[in-house]
Amino acid sequence: MAETFSNYINGEWIGGGALFENRNPANTHELVGQFVAGTAQDIASAAEAAAAAFPGWSATPGPARGAILFKAADILDRRFEQIAADMTHEEGKTLPEAKGEVRRSINIFRYFAGEGARMPGMLVPSERDRVHMFALRKPLGVVGLITPWNFPSAIPAWKLAPALICGNTVVLKPASAAPLSAWRLVEALHEAGLPRGVVNFVAGPGGALGQALVDAAPLKAVSFTGSCPIGNWLHGEASRRRLRIQLEMGGKNPTIVLADADFNSAVENVVNAAFFSTGQKCTATSRAIVEDAIYDRFVEAVVARTRRLKVGNGMEAGVEIGPCVDRAQMETVLSYIEAGRQESGQPLCGGRRLTEGAFAQGWFVEPTVFAGVAESHVIAREEIFGPVLAIMRAANFEDAMRIANAIPFGLSSSIQSTNLSRVFEYIYRAEAGLLTVNLPSAGVEYQLPFGGSKDSSFGPKEQGPAALEFYSDYKTVYLKY
Repeated sequence: MAETFSNYINGEWIGGGALFENRNPANTHELVGQFVAGTAQDIASAAEAAAAAFPGWSATPGPARGAILFKAADILDRRFEQIAADMTHEEGKTLPEAKGEVRRSINIFRYFAGEGARMPGMLVPSERDRVHMFALRKPLGVVGLITPWNFPSAIPAWKLAPALICGNTVVLKPASAAPLSAWRLVEALHEAGLPRGVVNFVAGPGGALGQALVDAAPLKAVSFTGSCPIGNWLHGEASRRRLRIQLEMGGKNPTIVLADADFNSAVENVVNAAFFSTGQKCTATSRAIVEDAIYDRFVEAVVARTRRLKVGNGMEAGVEIGPCVDRAQMETVLSYIEAGRQESGQPLCGGRRLTEGAFAQGWFVEPTVFAGVAESHVIAREEIFGPVLAIMRAANFEDAMRIANAIPFGLSSSIQSTNLSRVFEYIYRAEAGLLTVNLPSAGVEYQLPFGGSKDSSFGPKEQGPAALEFYSDYKTVYLKY
């Protein structure tokens, strides 16, 4: 009998009502668990509980708030293996990738726990005699967090931890496709002694709950990671109420490969960024822009390397690529592959749903490579969020830069080159918020700001010291003595 997971409101696990299923995308016969489907009233109750808890939590000294985050991190650490396995079962990513993500969540909690003893403000000299000037950080109040399924632990962690350490209270709404990983974070915070109402968790349908959250009277800010259409809708709704808003949305991320690159490393980096996590990363490489001089050789090498990737259940040793998260995402990917066939010709490898044998009960799509892709083609312009790579030809570095920048998105970007001058040209001219050099375009750490430009992001950055900017404001003081 699968476990039923309740919502968490005002320090209590709230059961009852309708349930929805959380199934393993690698084997849909496996029921990971059932979740209580939250309602608009649950969101309202959670926001009221968060508002009631705010005065006490915001008055709690920063180091004491940090101590609870440290304790929660220790609880997660003790349960590391089980939480990682839960993630693989519910989201489909391989167990090594899940372990990396859980480790990252633990480190995020510890990083921001340490900020509780710092919480930097400002101290500056006055032009006037005997006037002491400084600015203190203050929390915003009740913050709504809407998180996606592709990083079901790390993204809730990197929103929860800075929100809490700044003294805010929270209503967390995770993606319905993978809610258990976020539930585990809340469970750890509860066991660490977080006061009632400081964090509230409501799972369920995105449309109804998202509207209820943005309409909740106590809400002061909302942080969202997800698709552009939902983010754009949320921006309009939040702006109507003049809520503070932070959006992390889509990408169509390029990797530029120049003729002077370390060839083998470039091949590995592109394949890694395009296909690991089944391409279900907002920072994944979906366009490889390759200099003409090595184009044919590079395409051949990428296709050969892609064909060696092992697809399967992420719990099995040696598997590198798991399933799409659900049927809808798989069908979206397959529709883009068909669009690629119509415009770019047959893929050089992949292009099919896998249904034989062990694949029969899952949402598996072969890693797929298209070459000869033009800038006007759909697969060169729209985010696919699956294991599909479009390889494009560039005449030279200047042409590659033009192609890379000529889209509405600007989340991540990569260059593979050993020419230092070209690398710095790229760094200063690339229109993206996250750049990598001789590394995959996907794969970030928590100590630096994260976020994009153009249509990919809106509002202050996440992670690192920059995360405090969204979750706090300043109180400025002028004191004559």
